[in-house]
Amino acid sequence: MVVAVEKLITSDILKPARYLGNELLAVRKPWDTAAIRWVLTYPEVYEVGASNLGHIILYNVLNAQPRQLCDRAYLPGKDLAAKLRETNTPLFAVESKRSLAEFDILGFSLSYELGATNILEMLDLAGIPLTWRERQGSIPRLRSVSGGAEGQGVRESTDTQSSFPLIFAGGQTATSNPEPYADFFDFIALGDGEELLPEIGLVLEEGKQTGLSRENLLLDLAQIPGVYVPQFYDMAEDGSVHPLRPDVPKRILRRVATPIPAYSIGLVPYVETVHDRLTIEIRRGCTRGCRFCQPGMLTRPARDVEPDKVVEAIEQGMRATGYNEFSLLSLSCSDYLSLPAVGMEIKNRLKNENISLTLPSQRVDRFDENIANILGGTRQGGLTFAPEAGTQRMRDIVNKGLTNEELLRGVKTAWEQGWDKIKLYFMIGLPGETDADVVGIAETVSWLQRECRGKGRKPLNFNLTISNFTPKPHTPFQWHSVSTDEFKRKQNLLRQEFRRIKAVKVNFTDVRISAMEDFVGRGDRNLSKVVRRAWELGAGMDSWYENLDRAFSAWGSAIAQADLDWKYRQVENGEWNLFHAEAQKSKEAEENTPLSTQHSLDTPLPWDHIDTGIDKKWLQEDLQRALEAAIVPDCSFEGCSHCGVCGTDFGHNVVIESPVIPKFAGEFVPNTTKAQRLRVWFGKQGKMALMSHLDLIRLFDRVVRRASLPIAFTGGFHPMPRISLATALALGATSSGEIADFELTVPVEVDTFFRKLAHEMPTDIPIYNVEQIDLKASAATQLLESAEYLITVAALAETTPIQWQNWIDTIKAKEELWYEQITKSGKSQLINLRDRLFELELVETHNSIAESMSSAIRYLGSYRQDGLLLRPEQILFMLEAVAGIEFQLLHIHRNRLILGV
Repeated sequence: MVVAVEKLITSDILKPARYLGNELLAVRKPWDTAAIRWVLTYPEVYEVGASNLGHIILYNVLNAQPRQLCDRAYLPGKDLAAKLRETNTPLFAVESKRSLAEFDILGFSLSYELGATNILEMLDLAGIPLTWRERQGSIPRLRSVSGGAEGQGVRESTDTQSSFPLIFAGGQTATSNPEPYADFFDFIALGDGEELLPEIGLVLEEGKQTGLSRENLLLDLAQIPGVYVPQFYDMAEDGSVHPLRPDVPKRILRRVATPIPAYSIGLVPYVETVHDRLTIEIRRGCTRGCRFCQPGMLTRPARDVEPDKVVEAIEQGMRATGYNEFSLLSLSCSDYLSLPAVGMEIKNRLKNENISLTLPSQRVDRFDENIANILGGTRQGGLTFAPEAGTQRMRDIVNKGLTNEELLRGVKTAWEQGWDKIKLYFMIGLPGETDADVVGIAETVSWLQRECRGKGRKPLNFNLTISNFTPKPHTPFQWHSVSTDEFKRKQNLLRQEFRRIKAVKVNFTDVRISAMEDFVGRGDRNLSKVVRRAWELGAGMDSWYENLDRAFSAWGSAIAQADLDWKYRQVENGEWNLFHAEAQKSKEAEENTPLSTQHSLDTPLPWDHIDTGIDKKWLQEDLQRALEAAIVPDCSFEGCSHCGVCGTDFGHNVVIESPVIPKFAGEFVPNTTKAQRLRVWFGKQGKMALMSHLDLIRLFDRVVRRASLPIAFTGGFHPMPRISLATALALGATSSGEIADFELTVPVEVDTFFRKLAHEMPTDIPIYNVEQIDLKASAATQLLESAEYLITVAALAETTPIQWQNWIDTIKAKEELWYEQITKSGKSQLINLRDRLFELELVETHNSIAESMSSAIRYLGSYRQDGLLLRPEQILFMLEAVAGIEFQLLHIHRNRLILGV
């Protein structure tokens, strides 16, 4: 059953357009014809989830399957969550507006150690039991009235347990160590999902047709490589995990898939997102072998995407979406040998469309003029490098594969190519680190500044992020930890050093949350009760800075109540640390033992049953190499490191040689020619009334691009399309009389422009009329004189139609109605509203809630940009002044904007 959300998604909540589900390129398949109905649920706010590339890819992959439907859901904001609880409305999927409990399967992305509390929040809002045991049982669960808040009331869910969907998780954190979250999920999808999820869908469809029980269905799923069903396994006293039955595998394989760029094209939100651009994956996996890097270990082997497929996807994607920016994504974009060729080819093809390319953090040792050319231009983006450590010794310990000379060459190339500000990532708390290594971060930054000086150039600015090293499962450093006190001391050491260095901004990550990430990320099944209790105590959105204090308090209390604070203290005090004193190392050498704690390395770990392909013995050996500061070469370009990945189960590295780099055709030069000016009248109706004015401006930019209309640009450093909206419309208000001016570089037939524009616009933004105007004519925003509104007003008392008409007549008869207005500077001034009211008419009245009456009132009032406005709220003030009762503004509709001559 479709959830009635119209009264919940209103203009009084933050960014209501988040929840509309009407994005461009959204796939809306018929509910009744689908055999299996999925929801991909991203446990973050919409702006984060809707722009996540994995979310987009899997959404498109699942909707490409016959008889399978995939909808989406996101963590609602606090305001909507409160409304859902107050009205006993279940959390819904954004496209179908159906309750999450109605679907067959819900998939959560778990990419952050502390993100599971958001998942519990979403399950609770949906009225779905939090654990697989509760979902299998017959006891109705109690759903909290206000989430995890302590001391609040509860209510009973009316859903029956047998109807609950299967709940699963995927993502990096779920793949690396699912044990802290094992109680909450029916199964875990390990590794890449492009091939795995369709296989799961087929098994579900067959099981649904044959009427399999939940347990037998999960048993069938457990036979699929990459599917881990926690309830079929148990934890031993030593923390290791073993099967409870012989018909499930002892170790569960991580799945590996070949990236397909075409699936990256989709879901163009109407609100601004975190990654508001087209993103295309060019290489999956990384074999650099950085010893701290979990993604590098969990995504092997490295697989390049064919350059022509990347180019084709970008060109098609930019035409289909209308974005003005695209990004090429990889763990190490610079290791994609075709990067300069692909980037230059796209830049040349889209040269005249003011489109820019961004790259994530990249290898500084591979940054050269070719990469600088594809990144530079009129809208030159930021540049980010990750040296990770401040000394050569530390970079060798972590196997960064970066020398001081390479670091200087890359930074200097960027400076010579016009970058004045560069972002650098460093870490502290790395194994074997000394104070000299910590201070070396400041010394390295100062050295780079000295080397990049020149006449007529500003000093090179650096924006530094210095994070606390958090050891991750399946890495050589998984046996290491650092005390919180040591992190604080090293941060203070760096603060002192950077006080002497100008043009550097330094950001440190919070040491408290680092310890929590470590504790949960390397935990076992005992932590499920901690995760749940932390959520009950109010933890959530833990990666957001403003919630850190509350989150830290909740997690700390949950750990203490689970009697695991002793274990947390081990992490917090850095006791899980195999890098002891250097003196001990020399003693070990005398005793001819490579590592005195070798027996500790063989202790079972909670994630040993997850087969990522990397041999645990190789991780131990690489740990020993780290102690010796020995480098392991990148096996994509040099010899095999024998990590254990390459083979039948996981495939091999795929490295594609670069094609010839096309000749640089030159930077984008904004075409400022103004050959034609068109004025467009349009409406804003239905769902689009909840889209903000800034989002509407972005929409017009993308629509013009998709329609291939020859829009003129402004000049300057940030050229913008010459599209001017006459005025803003209040959020939630509808309209049939908005105006926008467009300036074109070449003349276009008015009918052609109308047809192309209307074809690309959402149906709730109709185009009514297009007229050509003189190039020298004033802009519509300068010509505004008045506006006509139709407003719906409710009286908060019993009234009659005659009274309404009398009030209208009284207002019209008055010459003065004074209103106190506060200026932007905070000063108070009196204005006569009656001077600004030109026409007023009662259109109709009808009975409303609680025997009160509402009326539709049309008025024409001043709407000049010099501040002489008559707003709908001021009509209410006039009504209250003459009637002596309170009124409520129910709806605003702008009929038309009237321009002066």
